[in-house]
Amino acid sequence: MRFLKVDPSLLKWLYFGMHIKRWLLLLLVGVAIMGLGFGYFLREVYFSYTFPDWVYYVTLQFLPRYVRGGLFVGGSTALILFSVWKLNRSLLSAFIRPGNEESLVNIIYNHRYLRRGPKVVAIGGGTGLSTLLRGLKEHTGNLTAVVTVADDGGSSGRLRREMGLPPPGDLRNCIAALADAEPLMTRLFQYRFDEGTGLEGHSFGNLFIAAMSGVTGNFEEAVRETSRVLAVRGQILPSTLTNVTLSAVTDDDDEIHGESQITERGSRIKRVFINPENAQANPEAIRAILAADMIVIGPGSLYTSVLPNLLVDGIRRAIEMSKAVRVYVCNVATERGETDSFSVGDHYEALQRHVSEKLFTYVVANNNITNNGLEDHQSEPVQVDQNGSMIDAAVVAADVISEENRYHHDTSKLASLLMALYYQPRDVAQPGEPMRESQEVAAL
Repeated sequence: MRFLKVDPSLLKWLYFGMHIKRWLLLLLVGVAIMGLGFGYFLREVYFSYTFPDWVYYVTLQFLPRYVRGGLFVGGSTALILFSVWKLNRSLLSAFIRPGNEESLVNIIYNHRYLRRGPKVVAIGGGTGLSTLLRGLKEHTGNLTAVVTVADDGGSSGRLRREMGLPPPGDLRNCIAALADAEPLMTRLFQYRFDEGTGLEGHSFGNLFIAAMSGVTGNFEEAVRETSRVLAVRGQILPSTLTNVTLSAVTDDDDEIHGESQITERGSRIKRVFINPENAQANPEAIRAILAADMIVIGPGSLYTSVLPNLLVDGIRRAIEMSKAVRVYVCNVATERGETDSFSVGDHYEALQRHVSEKLFTYVVANNNITNNGLEDHQSEPVQVDQNGSMIDAAVVAADVISEENRYHHDTSKLASLLMALYYQPRDVAQPGEPMRESQEVAAL
């Protein structure tokens, strides 16, 4: 069967037209009724007053009436459409960023299309979560990022110790990833001072959120207002509002306290836990998870970005209760001292040990591992297990790696794959079975 290839711009025009035609039709009806009123008035004037001869030619009375009617209707329709178009341009000019050459139709279409997208909750932290969000925001406007607040190093750690704030660093990265403001504002938000007494090492965005917390008197409100200032698509929520500390037990049964210490030690980890263990989950995060159509956990550091969220009891139980499509995105490369020589199955087994079984519908793994170029950095590609029986979820193997930085996922590839998983039939693969070649997403 052959299909006609349709210009996407035509589809956008049709979509745009369908959503304004009712109001345009109402406007035309109003104008038509007004025209009838003027017609009755002019008819009376025509019969009661004798016009000069030149009026005969100006009103085109030498043409048949149906021709004159068609000309008047066509001319008035063109004027009405042109005026509505220019009016919309004027009204929407306040929402179009300077230098944005995107057409008005595309802007309106994308806004309405994204607003109707699935409700996606992304859970994690670090650069992995921000990478994921940059891709997902092109597919849906209903995004919620649930972010770990266990960081205690760098600028975030200093603000946490000195001001008693939750660490803003991972939240800042998510705000920058979802921001729809001018690129210069996003760059400013991510700017890090490299000199200055007390300023060196601090990120401007972290200081901005800290200052906003003082203005609003509330860290949650500070994140919300910062998101509004930068026109963030979606919402960004800390997984817990409790001051938690991440700790780890190594294979040598040594305990390490603090996320930064875990990373610096570089010892093989047996398990991680948070203090206090009964930290209360953010109620807004629980509501978002329960209302989600799709929940994505990862990518990110297994022990320091992904698990700290799942160790918050309320977050884990909300995921278990959710009817959404639940996806774990495995890292594309191992991390020295944390996940050395880990395969996809090893990552998943570590998650099961810490949380519960049957938490995920899919496990996404990269299968483009040829010449990864990671060996010089003492990392290696994460291999897809030949025997996936240890995984009670459908393993989806696809090329999701970035060609520019093969340590990380490609934002577009990963987001497209996740959306394809959401929209495809749910029974394409049975738990524990890798997806067959015919079941892989054709677009990738």
